Amino acid sequence: MSYKTILAVLDDPKSAAQITEIAISFAATFDAHLIGVHSEAMAMIPLSAPMEMPDPTTVQAMQDMAHDETRKIEQIFRNRCVANGTSHDWRSFLTSAGYGSGALQDSARCADLIIAAQTDSSLADSRADLDGFLFESGRPVLLVPYILTEPKPIKRAMVAWNGSREAARATFDALPLLKKADAVEIFSVNPPDNQTQSAETAGAEIAATLARHGVHITVVTQEADGVPAATVIENRLSDSSIDLLVMGAFGHKRWWETLFGGVTHTLLDSMTALTLLSR
Repeated sequence: MSYKTILAVLDDPKSAAQITEIAISFAATFDAHLIGVHSEAMAMIPLSAPMEMPDPTTVQAMQDMAHDETRKIEQIFRNRCVANGTSHDWRSFLTSAGYGSGALQDSARCADLIIAAQTDSSLADSRADLDGFLFESGRPVLLVPYILTEPKPIKRAMVAWNGSREAARATFDALPLLKKADAVEIFSVNPPDNQTQSAETAGAEIAATLARHGVHITVVTQEADGVPAATVIENRLSDSSIDLLVMGAFGHKRWWETLFGGVTHTLLDSMTALTLLSR
């Protein structure tokens, strides 16, 4: 298994250069084709009193600004791909549905990996768009933190393991990256004792499976002792100088606006490492 088609979500000119550089690096690593996508929002139609009629001049000005932004992002993407000799193509979508666009979803579902920027949790619409996109795409999403301004090798990776379906999906979706890492840690917080494992052996079976793929693996379990699980994981990321976090995303389609809850949501707000999410 490898990543042969990578889709880079380019929101705005500010993050476009960052995400393009990271995506080009991954495309080179896996000899993959890179697709750049941008969703251009249709201008909202302001109404002018007293007739409450659309103001065509204002609408056109807003749409022109959106078109200009799309052209800037496309130029950034194309120029950097050409300079690096990266196989690529560009797709832009004019839609009022944001990431919910059917055409964008169709493109995403045909990719091996989606790369996107960390979203600002203070922007509710942005977070809801990305959450919904992840839920509907059915593909692994690699989120890039603000602080990662240029590509760097993934030397140490950590899998946040709780034995769930989502965690298993994320782990195997991340396998191409895990195989290239120097060291991978299966990390469990407050693992339960049950019929299939003891707390001390949590993660041992998935570790054995990954080892058969040639992954350099270790298993670590930790009791939270009343500390939130997200804090325990954050501390481990920092203490172990982790370059990649792999974890499952949890939620229910009916409440896709707040797809990320609990541990996942907290970690996305304070990302220090590349984070691969699947569900």
